[in-house]
Amino acid sequence: MSSNAPVEPRRTALDALHRSLGATMTDFAGWDMPLRYGSERDEHNAVRTKAGLFDLSHMGEITVTGPEAAQLLNFALVGDIASVGVGRARYTMICREDGGILDDLIVYRLANSEYMVVANASNAQVVLDALTERSSGYDAEVRDDRDAYALIAVQGPESPGILASLTDADLDGLKYYAGLPGTVAGVPALIARTGYTGEDGFELFVKPEHAVELWQALTKAGEGAGLVPCGLSCRDTLRLEAGMPLYGHELSTDLTPFDAGLGRVVKFGKEGDFVGRTALEDAAERAAGNPPRVLVGLVAEGRRVPRAGYPVVAGGEVIGEVTSGAPSPTLGKPIAMAYVDAAHSAPGTAGVGVDIRGSHEPYEVVALPFYKRRK
Repeated sequence: MSSNAPVEPRRTALDALHRSLGATMTDFAGWDMPLRYGSERDEHNAVRTKAGLFDLSHMGEITVTGPEAAQLLNFALVGDIASVGVGRARYTMICREDGGILDDLIVYRLANSEYMVVANASNAQVVLDALTERSSGYDAEVRDDRDAYALIAVQGPESPGILASLTDADLDGLKYYAGLPGTVAGVPALIARTGYTGEDGFELFVKPEHAVELWQALTKAGEGAGLVPCGLSCRDTLRLEAGMPLYGHELSTDLTPFDAGLGRVVKFGKEGDFVGRTALEDAAERAAGNPPRVLVGLVAEGRRVPRAGYPVVAGGEVIGEVTSGAPSPTLGKPIAMAYVDAAHSAPGTAGVGVDIRGSHEPYEVVALPFYKRRK
């Protein structure tokens, strides 16, 4: 057998169900995932106004346990994980020694000495390897739990009501960036509230063998509330409107958290050393003085859609690059996130455009996010 034979994409526990719903499937980070079920605009609008149901089982769960689990995570990641209370979660990053971002993560503290690190699908192995390597000398165990979980998310303003009809867990008491164990439709789940759409919503970590049953129960419970199944395509436009970064677009090993405007996740005040500290202190100083480029929002004046990699221009000069771009169903115009020279980063800066196949299309520089839900 040839070593360069194509690798079969992995399939989630909901794969047959997606196909039965007529989903358009796509290879994403080595997984066969639903891109859309019907109209991505309809799916996007359902999440903004009612509710959407997502299969996110491609995300990478890594469990860290042991007496020194907190110390290990404080050393391995840039955040102060030891200060996270049981039942709470923290958005953070794992960086290289040179400060470059390996991945952005959510870390849940499940018990006093048990944490779940959730990595992006494309970086799960990299994060697992880095955490394993960095665990040397700590009384802690790093465990690959990617096959132990399916992950279903219900997002949108109707999601609390839909979920409440299936669980007696205290959803009102579950704050943003928290997670608690409970039962949903008779299925044991970790119920989290850390959405990636700009809307309220919940993520349900369950055993893969319970995924179909849970999806079907949520679908039934959401029938009267306008719940629809949603694919990765609308997840991308939702997070873009909400100004949320995507690894491989706004975040990469070439950038530090300070370059990405996310220096707040780096906690220099925590106890002990951490990987990348020296490089990140330098990056913080540079960002405070004269940042090379700043992440901004761009809103099109015309109809042409900018894509990742397109040059941002002003006065005939290239001043930056688009990292993500798409039509915004909520704004009714194409939007983009881009890194641009600091001199052109203030909202309302005149004369900025995007080079779309040789034509300089006018864009307005705006502050991120493009969209914020009403509380």
